[in-house]
Amino acid sequence: MENLDINEIVQTYVIPWGIKLVLALAIFYVGRIVVAGVTGFLRRLLHSRGMDDILVGFLVAILRWVLLLFVVIAALSQLGINTNSLVALLGAAGLAIGLSLQSSLSNFAAGVMLIIFRPFTKGDFVEAGGASGIIENISIFTTTMTTPDNKEVIVPNGAIIGGNITNYSARPTRRVDMVFSVSYQDDLRKAKQLLEEIVAADERVLKDPAPVVAVGALADSSVNFLVRPWAKTSDYWAVFWDTTEAVKLRFDEAGISIPFPQMDVHIEQGE
Repeated sequence: MENLDINEIVQTYVIPWGIKLVLALAIFYVGRIVVAGVTGFLRRLLHSRGMDDILVGFLVAILRWVLLLFVVIAALSQLGINTNSLVALLGAAGLAIGLSLQSSLSNFAAGVMLIIFRPFTKGDFVEAGGASGIIENISIFTTTMTTPDNKEVIVPNGAIIGGNITNYSARPTRRVDMVFSVSYQDDLRKAKQLLEEIVAADERVLKDPAPVVAVGALADSSVNFLVRPWAKTSDYWAVFWDTTEAVKLRFDEAGISIPFPQMDVHIEQGE
């Protein structure tokens, strides 16, 4: 009698459920392999089309999670679980989570916009969201930058979309804006000639657009020259620093002074 009951339990419950469990695990395992193959194929396809690495990673990540969700639902269906109620439950849970994570969802939406409109890409030097640095990664919720002194800054995507974005790497050339001051007692023409010679001697300065050297202001303590050469974006800081050093050295050789701020006070004596 006991043997009969055990056999009946095995035949009625253990074997059918065991088969269902094995099939569900097989569906999940094979499904993961298929998902990996599909996402890998998509990654290679997008790379062959020359798409940006960040955009490729973003699209592949979304596709992977969507396909894995279908795999899980298929495996649960094999176990006899009513997936319709599960989908409804997931929808309700998603709504509740969405209401409690509004800021995170806004960051997600901002991440999607960054990926679609691509105001910058990996390797660009940008100023956005109250930080500036080289873009390292754009994820679903945040963007990671590396500052010039090698600090890592993680900025929420919502803060980036909600403000101005300055991309210093977007254009192949940049204008280097510099101001140099000379004393009122110095030879103005000679100072301008020296500045023009310094700019012209730098091979990194572009001929077109032509550099500008002009008197910009008659300030309280000095005559200010505007020096504005154009250079490749990658040469910007090198041109800025080298020109600043060259101006100081050439001015010293020519006896042209760079004045300190000063004020002339005239005292009149009464009778």
